[in-house]
Amino acid sequence: MSTTSNDLPKAPPVPALGGVIAYLMVDGASAAAEFYKRAFDAKEVFRYPVDDQGRTMHIHLHINGSSVMLADFYPEQGHAKEKPQAFLLNLNIHSGIDDWFKRAVDAGAEVTLPLQQMFWGDRYAQLRDPFGVSWSMNEPQAR
Repeated sequence: MSTTSNDLPKAPPVPALGGVIAYLMVDGASAAAEFYKRAFDAKEVFRYPVDDQGRTMHIHLHINGSSVMLADFYPEQGHAKEKPQAFLLNLNIHSGIDDWFKRAVDAGAEVTLPLQQMFWGDRYAQLRDPFGVSWSMNEPQAR
């Protein structure tokens, strides 16, 4: 039995935070949400239940004061699996970037650019999560 739109709960009035909201299509949205909770201290604010194939069409997270939304691929609905490319999600950290970086690496994020002082003066790093999404962290330094 597959889930139809009539079977799904209505989304609660959860605020979407931020002016631009990342909506990620990943292979394993539920697992990605759990990873983001461990790696980036994400707070889950809404989730549609998984269907009979283990997929979900919507998960809403709050990460570092912004919304990030996730869904599994649904090729039968025109959302075929694609490899993430040509973007990264930036976490602007106001304090404690070392802790943020360590938590993400300990959770399983791959370091693609180590945490370092950059030529523009901020501390910065880049990571790739187990779902292929690239992330950066930036902590502005007093000028």
